[in-house]
Formats: sequence, C-alpha cells, structure tokens
Amino acid sequence: MSFKTIIRELKASLAFVERNFNLVRRYIEWEAVFLAYDVVNALTIGLIAVGQQDQRLVLFLVIGSLMWGFLSVIFNDVSNSISWERWEGTIEYTLMAPIHRLTHLGGTCMFAVVYGIIRTVIILIVLSVFFDLDLAKANFLSAAAVLLVSGISFMGLGILAGILPLISPEKGAQATHIFQAGILLVSGVYYDVSVLPAWLQPVAVVSPATYTLRSVRAALLEGAGLREVSGDLLVLFLSSLLLLPVGLCAFNRAELWAKKTGKLKRNG
Repeated sequence: MSFKTIIRELKASLAFVERNFNLVRRYIEWEAVFLAYDVVNALTIGLIAVGQQDQRLVLFLVIGSLMWGFLSVIFNDVSNSISWERWEGTIEYTLMAPIHRLTHLGGTCMFAVVYGIIRTVIILIVLSVFFDLDLAKANFLSAAAVLLVSGISFMGLGILAGILPLISPEKGAQATHIFQAGILLVSGVYYDVSVLPAWLQPVAVVSPATYTLRSVRAALLEGAGLREVSGDLLVLFLSSLLLLPVGLCAFNRAELWAKKTGKLKRNG
C-alpha cells in the first residue's frame, strides 16, 4: 500500500469521526441525559463508600466507575455502529460504499476513544467536586499505558459484538447489551473478582476489563509502575493482537453473508 493510499484512507477514517460527532450534536439532548445519568451513577456508587468512611474504598469504586464508563463507551459505539446506520437510514450507503471496512471501523474506533476520553474527563471533574480524591501516589503513566492497550482490546470486542446487529436486524442490538452486561458482571468493576461464585470466577480470566481494572487501580492507588503491571499489560497486548484481527475477519464474513441474504436493510 502506497503512502498516498494510506493518507487517503486516513482522511476517510477521519471523515467517519467527523460524522459521528455530528450525530452527537444532532442528539445532544439525549447525550446530555446519558451523561447526567452516568455522573449520578458514579456519584451514587462513590457515596456508598463515603458512608463507610473509607477513603480507599471511595477511590476503588470511583476508579471502577470511570474505567467502566470509558471502556463501555468504546464497546457501545463500536458494537452499535451497524444499529446506528440502520436508525439513520444510511446502512446501504455505508456498507456499499467503495471503501475498506477497516477504514470505516477504524474511524468509528477513533471516534469512540476520543468521545470516551471527553466523557470520562467531564465525569472526573464532577466527582472531584464531591469527593476528596487523593491521587498523590498515582502513577499516571502506567494507567495511561494500560488504558491504551485495553482500549484496543475493547475495539476488537466491540467489532465482534457488532456482528450481532449485522446478522440479526431484529434482535442483534439487544444481544450486544446482554454481552456488555456479562462483561460488567465478571470483570470486577465495583468489587474484586474473588467475591464471585467459584464457578463464575474462571470467566473473569477471559475478560480484558478484569486486567484493565486491576492494573489501573494498582497504578492509581498504589503507584504501581510499568514493571508491576507488565503481566496484565502483556495479557492485554496479546488479547488485542487476537481480538482485533479476529473481529475484523469475522465482521467481513458476516457482512458478505448479510449482503447475500438481504440483511442490509433499514428496518429489522
């Protein structure tokens, strides 16, 4: 692939980023509602720990809430990209356009990361007003490294989940939310995975969010450096290498099947 081709595809991906931000602006009222709900949800969870008069527990829950908010934005925006195309009535134009699917999904992933960062920063600012967040020991470099690698893993998970609305216009979007709820349950967002039933704990091992939350908490609560979180970083890196190409390959196959069977329609 030539340099000019790479630049052209990158510009096309950025066009999808711009389009998605335009969609956010169109539905800004609903975006404000969802953001307000996420803020209140994070505050409610943090206040539980305040009632226990445990500052470490406050940070534990707040970090879990923030990290899950960031990862779930990436997962939702990527996995629901096909559903959005149907709701907007553009699914035929997007999936029949002469562009690489990697260009389309790459732009969607870039938007999800940027939008997730913006939402997380807003929520963090609000939380800092309510809680005395002591991050004096925090190692932000380690936390950022973990988020970067785990974000790629969740892009792969989102693409895999995005297959469901593609092959099932009627029930696929609902199935992606069930998939997301399962990740929330087993990943230790608001509790350590050790409190899960013994038969469910092995499932936590396959969730990238488990390693993300554990490492970010270690970095922000205990000041863990890259060496201390290297094991989780390696797992996240390997999962990224697996999930992203597998997700893209599976999505391409599902897209071909959907085109052959007439599933690319605006209504389910």
